[in-house]
Amino acid sequence: MDTGSDRGTNESATGDTAAEEATHVSKAPAFIKANRSLHLSWQVGVFIVGLAVIGAGVAMLVLPGPGWVAIFAGLAIWATEFAWAHLVLRWTKRKVTEAAQKALDPKVRRRNIILTSAGLAIAGALVGFYLWKYGLTLPWNLKDQ
Repeated sequence: MDTGSDRGTNESATGDTAAEEATHVSKAPAFIKANRSLHLSWQVGVFIVGLAVIGAGVAMLVLPGPGWVAIFAGLAIWATEFAWAHLVLRWTKRKVTEAAQKALDPKVRRRNIILTSAGLAIAGALVGFYLWKYGLTLPWNLKDQ
């Protein structure tokens, strides 16, 4: 009989988690949520701010700056109002944690060190060949030699 009560407790705990995941509560202040048009304006504003932060993050992927951090920050801004962004952010956090754990695996680290060493050896050989062939001349200053 004890098993039935334990099962019921587990089901309610699981149900609470499922209910928490299913409903997403807006982080807007109560007076904003009370008025539908004001709340819609709030959501549009949050969307625009999040989009601007994500756009800056995408630009920082090719320019100097913390691009991925800005992209995740923009996603976190969206997650305050939108359930889909909350789910995407949670999925992203889980994948980043899994990748970090995988990177700590000794076999993966050994493989990465070997590949990096091989890449550096190839790059060193190419630089050495260039210096042997042309000296310290910049590539755009080369004349037909």
